[in-house]
Amino acid sequence: MTRCEFAHDDGAYVLGALAPAERAAYERHLAGCASCREAVAEIAVLPGLLGRLDPTALAEFLPPPEEDTRVPALLAAATERRRRERSRTRRRYASTALVAAALALLAGLGVSAVLRPAPAPAPTVRAVRMVSMVPVSTGAPVHAEIGLTGTDWGTEVTMHCGYDATSGYHKAYTFRLVAHGPDGATEQIGSWLAAPGDDVRLTGATRFTDAELVRLELTRADGTPVLGYDVG
Repeated sequence: MTRCEFAHDDGAYVLGALAPAERAAYERHLAGCASCREAVAEIAVLPGLLGRLDPTALAEFLPPPEEDTRVPALLAAATERRRRERSRTRRRYASTALVAAALALLAGLGVSAVLRPAPAPAPTVRAVRMVSMVPVSTGAPVHAEIGLTGTDWGTEVTMHCGYDATSGYHKAYTFRLVAHGPDGATEQIGSWLAAPGDDVRLTGATRFTDAELVRLELTRADGTPVLGYDVG
């Protein structure tokens, strides 16, 4: 089978390295050569890949240039040799194209690693200032801290409540946290069952805004106040 004389021109053609006359001759040849058209189609993506390379990233994959003052003379000799040995030069262009494609893929992987978005930082948990509730009746074996966070729709309430293990106080009781608003309005924030030695942490909310909230009370199930906190 006779070998196509343009078999090694695909890389030079795709990279735009052919002289105008050679390019025109090669394009005329492509119209009737399915093998060359297929070769060009396989490497047609090379210019796009090379155009995306960062010169700084590409330099990391290339050996450092040698200091040689004969570079201009060597380039001139290479140009002259290309005119004399056209087929040999075409093979060199084809090899260069393949190496460039490999470098483009390596650089692309490196760029992807660099541009991969960093994990989102963990949300910042805002510390809530806690204040002690005041006993309403003396001797109550309950102590609690309360924290308030104002919002547009009301107030978030955080509570930490402990129950002392004392003699004569053994059974579990139902407790409620009640918010007092303007004009005597009240709203229950939450209720729970606790016995001596228990430790309860509660997070709730009330519709009363920080400007409307007057008082918070910790009461027994029958409504008897145990602890209180005046807001303001």
